[in-house]
Amino acid sequence: MTVLIVILVITLVFFVWDKYPPDVVALMSMIALFLTGTLSLTETLSGFSNPTVIMIAALFIIGEGLSRTGWTALAGQKFVAMASKSHKKLLVLITLGSGVLSGFVSNTGAVAALMPMTVSAAWNAGTLPSKLLIPMAYGSNTGGLLTLTGTPPNIIVSNSLAENGFEGFSFFEFSLIGIPLLIATLLYFRFIGHRLLPARETSGRPANIDSEIHKWIEHFSIGENLYRLRIRSMSPLLNTKIKEWNLEKEYHVSIVRLRRRHPQPLKGIQPYVEFPSPTTKLLYHDIITVKGTAEAVDQFVLNFSLGIVPTTANEKQLKEELINQEVGLAEVLVTPRSSFVGREIEIGGYLQQNNILLIGANRGSKALTDRSIKIQAGDALLVRGSWKEIEAMKTMHDNLVIVGSPENMSKDVDKLSLKSYIAMGALVAMILLLVLDLLPGAVAALICAGVVMLTGCVPIHKAYSNISWTSVVMIAAMIPMGVALQKTGIAKLTAEALVDSLGQLHPSALLAGFFLVTSFFSQAISNSATAILMAPIALIAATSLGVSPEPYLITVAVSASTACLTPVATPTNAMVMSAGNYKFIDYLKVGSPLLLLLCMITLLLVPVFWPY
Repeated sequence: MTVLIVILVITLVFFVWDKYPPDVVALMSMIALFLTGTLSLTETLSGFSNPTVIMIAALFIIGEGLSRTGWTALAGQKFVAMASKSHKKLLVLITLGSGVLSGFVSNTGAVAALMPMTVSAAWNAGTLPSKLLIPMAYGSNTGGLLTLTGTPPNIIVSNSLAENGFEGFSFFEFSLIGIPLLIATLLYFRFIGHRLLPARETSGRPANIDSEIHKWIEHFSIGENLYRLRIRSMSPLLNTKIKEWNLEKEYHVSIVRLRRRHPQPLKGIQPYVEFPSPTTKLLYHDIITVKGTAEAVDQFVLNFSLGIVPTTANEKQLKEELINQEVGLAEVLVTPRSSFVGREIEIGGYLQQNNILLIGANRGSKALTDRSIKIQAGDALLVRGSWKEIEAMKTMHDNLVIVGSPENMSKDVDKLSLKSYIAMGALVAMILLLVLDLLPGAVAALICAGVVMLTGCVPIHKAYSNISWTSVVMIAAMIPMGVALQKTGIAKLTAEALVDSLGQLHPSALLAGFFLVTSFFSQAISNSATAILMAPIALIAATSLGVSPEPYLITVAVSASTACLTPVATPTNAMVMSAGNYKFIDYLKVGSPLLLLLCMITLLLVPVFWPY
């Protein structure tokens, strides 16, 4: 016991000191438990096979799927619009949303779904993710108390009652205390907590496509020579292939994009052809986006009896025309040693065999308007292609510098596609599997993460890179500490001492003791393990005192679920740590007043709804 206490204290000191990454501290603590003989090898490594750890890793992939397919950008914009750019209103909306969702979905599932959107909303609202992610995590922890299935401790204490001859809690009975606690959490962050939240800078700020489009219009004049034309019934182009006309050389126009007015998916005729190839067939009522000078396009329209579709060269129109989930734009800088220097390329033409289209060029802060240009060192090229092909340019061509991150920019696209609905369907399927208890949580999350990867919502080679391994490893390495606290008997002895010292004073004194001790243990032990440990002790204590066990078991569930002093207290706390660039001390500073507030409300209301 003495050895374990020393290791626990040193671990906490290193967490607060923050000299070493939290996952490294957790790993050192885990190794110390093995080297001192406190735990066996199997017990030491038990965290890495824990279902919660596996589930959290899978949830990061599902969350990335939502981010890559447009839901994150769309939801973030909606939240920002509802908040009217008010940081405090946005904070309340996100905390409330995570709380309500957690009442019906696991806390980890709710946070996985909302975290990418919260990060996006923070940047769009002009604030930092660190100002919103802890409130979201704490809101989900409190919201789990709205229903019987909201969080595992609720089920554990209800089953403890039923197994000992008492009536278990009903599905919405927890909301009697859950609603006041969630309201208190909202008010705390609205008026007090927001002042304590750190302003932590984070890398990987999502690109803002709207501002980029505005810059590209100014620097590359991309809207001045793009036109949308309709193929009419009398057009010679009707039912022919593009290669039959040699449009670029003879008519000086390039077809950039094609939209089918009469798509037939069963026959393989899709609504859009983002990169029309020479073999692409032109059909009646197709809308083709072409690039060329006004004179060349006018002549093209006359020669081929085409209709002109009115368009304006503004940010919204160009974003709609040129960018979606699959295809985007990027600015590329040509260095002096690049193989592109001296090469003659037509604007509107393709760069070699890359399926990358040259949309515009800028030299010396001036847009190049000639159709054919000879590339010089220092030229800036605006290219269009699939996000994957744009990323590949980094390795396929030496001495080309891609400005910004196309991958991050693709996540700012708010248009939904088929993959968007697949990603959302995977999330909904996981929720249903969890709510209906058809599969274990880890298995349900792994299946849905697999769907997200196999359908291309998240590229398989990118899946692992989007998991916050710091959070995953930290949780896995701290689980053995909970095992050690139970194995050595420290947890049980502490709880029994609590009953002996406070049991004779007053039922409310014992209730306060149970809240504090349960909360203390849940900072290092999972809330489920803490509830399993404390529930029978609370039941025995209430029976020995001749009072109802219901208030004590409700208090155990509340205090186990509202652990908010450390990043390892709940999986949700750990999940937001990397995204918000939080330190150990941040949780302690923000969570201490909130825990005190929740304790006071619990001690006041629990005896009212569940009398002794």
